[in-house]
Amino acid sequence: MPARRALAGGALALLMPASLLLTTGTGSAADPSVAAPTVLSSSERLATRSRAKIQVLPQIVQQGRRTASPDAARVAVTATVKPRRAGRPVRLQVKRGTRWKNVGKARLDRRGRAEFSARASRRGAPLTYRVKAQRFKGLRPTASRGESTARWSTPLYTETFSGRSLGPEWSHRGQTYERASKRLCSKGSPKAVKVRGGKVRLSVIKDRSRKGRCKAVKRGSSSGRYAYRLNGHISTQNRVSFKYGFAAARIKMHTRRGQHSSFWMQPEVSRAGSPRTAGAEIDVIEYFGDKHRRGGLTSFIHWKRDGRVVKTGSWIKQPRSFLKNRRDGWSKNYHVFSVEWTPKHYIFRIDGKETWRTRKGVSGQPQYPILSLLSSDYELSYMKDKQLPQHMSVDWLRIWQA
Repeated sequence: MPARRALAGGALALLMPASLLLTTGTGSAADPSVAAPTVLSSSERLATRSRAKIQVLPQIVQQGRRTASPDAARVAVTATVKPRRAGRPVRLQVKRGTRWKNVGKARLDRRGRAEFSARASRRGAPLTYRVKAQRFKGLRPTASRGESTARWSTPLYTETFSGRSLGPEWSHRGQTYERASKRLCSKGSPKAVKVRGGKVRLSVIKDRSRKGRCKAVKRGSSSGRYAYRLNGHISTQNRVSFKYGFAAARIKMHTRRGQHSSFWMQPEVSRAGSPRTAGAEIDVIEYFGDKHRRGGLTSFIHWKRDGRVVKTGSWIKQPRSFLKNRRDGWSKNYHVFSVEWTPKHYIFRIDGKETWRTRKGVSGQPQYPILSLLSSDYELSYMKDKQLPQHMSVDWLRIWQA
């Protein structure tokens, strides 16, 4: 992978069908041999009209087994069509000169949306896309306005983990055993972080310097005694942060239960108040292992209210529907996990496909990214010590400022 680490400064338009033509007779309206004008009621006219909207997202689609350049990732495209009609065919079109060429097809889901992936550029130049909803059950065809990929051509920050060590933007976190974070038996350590081959590998390994075994607590009771562990746990705190936009990381998850791979964000400044003034913890993705009965993937938002932590989020429903095929897997291949963060909401995606959105806990403060493979005390009972080490790999991380 080419070496790259960069820092840079960071409408809906409706296309309506042509007005409905009203046929006007040339003879007398009283003449039975002359057809009467075809006049549609306002409700009938509205029933035939459609509106299409396109949203071109950054390069957040790149499933695969090997490391790859983020510049080779595909943009994600979302089409929204009203009225909502599940099953309605939609075409993705790219502009070629003055003409539009079909480059993708899909059908609307029950929310009236269709998702595509597409090339970000051609011969180094950005591309312009639109979506066109086809005629469907009395609804007339309609096309969205065109939207260019140029908006996302200059990311705020790109990290490709080239070389053999972390770059200066990164630091190690949580390097003490402590009960408050439910990691009395594990801690962050540089020994659990390795940069090689264009990726960073974050691991859970035994702490060979710590004698004895740790008593793990789960739901207030002891779950057994285990070897002390070291975790890969890194962030760009006080070095790289952003407010509103997209954050994405291309990750290959660990395999076994007993730890969780995470891509998350925290506010630069810790203070009291609402998420608008104090920020929030944004768990873009967490993975709890291949054998987890609920699929293993979660996204959550945590913030404080009246001194207490509250949260929203859940397990991702039908997680296998976001895999490419039956041979694909979260610990087998890389996938791009991303969050779109605006002043009004968060939208979470896997390879450009939406998994969840929420308007709750929206941070109004700069946030910095964190990558980690953590073995919390409540997880240790799911895996024997001899099954260590475990690894997650991160190919690249990228931020786009809105």
